[in-house]
Amino acid sequence: MEELRPWLPFAENIPTLEESEASVRKARLQFLERSDLMLHLRDKASDEFVGSSGLHRMDWNARSFEIGYWVRTSRSGEGLVTEAVRGIEQFAIVHLQANRLEIRCDTRNVRSASVAKRLGYTQEGILRRIKRDRTDAWVDMIIFSKVRGIEFD
Repeated sequence: MEELRPWLPFAENIPTLEESEASVRKARLQFLERSDLMLHLRDKASDEFVGSSGLHRMDWNARSFEIGYWVRTSRSGEGLVTEAVRGIEQFAIVHLQANRLEIRCDTRNVRSASVAKRLGYTQEGILRRIKRDRTDAWVDMIIFSKVRGIEFD
């Protein structure tokens, strides 16, 4: 949680078991409504929960989706996020007919940006002073994208 806190608001407080269950139930409803597709990352061999990803900021008219992700500190550096994002990207292209995929991250989050770069996403720009972080400092956010007809067909 400590490593996620600078980047993800939900990591500010460690949830209770009841809060975690409520969050998963809400995510399930959003999944069924197709308004947010949260996915859990699990180790293929042990079935251990190792992180989360999914498709967010969904615009069904434009077929535009944002891919978000995080992984446990103990499992970082193993390529799990890269593998997950690659799979989610293919799912979105093939099954959801995605026209645009985005990855957004704080400009200070070098590891997250490296996932987008590694997977061939194009840096479109930086949204300057888009929000404040937990220390009340202004945050700049990088937007990476892949677009049908340019980076994929």
